[in-house]
Amino acid sequence: MTESTTTAWTDDELERVGRAEELQVSSLRADGSLRPFVTIWVVRVGDDVYVRSAYGRENGWFRRALADPRGRVRAGGVEKDVVFVEPDDSVHPAVDAAYHAKYDRYGPAIVGSVTGAAGAAATFRLDPRAS
Repeated sequence: MTESTTTAWTDDELERVGRAEELQVSSLRADGSLRPFVTIWVVRVGDDVYVRSAYGRENGWFRRALADPRGRVRAGGVEKDVVFVEPDDSVHPAVDAAYHAKYDRYGPAIVGSVTGAAGAAATFRLDPRAS
C-alpha cells in the first residue's frame, strides 16, 4: 500500500472512536457500494484503532474485509473510510490489554472471544483511507 492511499486519524477522531462502546463496520462490494454495517467492539492502542472478529477469521464481515480491504466505519459520531490491515504480531498483547480494560465488565467468556490467540488471529488495524 502506498502512503497516498491512507491518511491519519485526527486526535479528536481517535478520542471519539476509542471512547465509543461499539463501532459499526462495513466492507465494500465489488461495485464499490457498502455492505450492511455490522456492530462490533473497538479499542484504541496509542494512535491506532483495532477491531477483532469474535467469531474468528471465518466470520462473514472479516472474510469480506480480507478479500477487499476497503471499507467504512462509524463510531462516536465519526464516519470514516478505512483500510483493514492485519497488524504485526507484536501489537497483540497491547490490543488484548485494551479489550480487557474496556470490556471486562461483560465477563471473561465474552471478552475471551476477542482476546488471546483466537482474537489475535482475527484482528484488523483500521487505517483511515483517503477518499
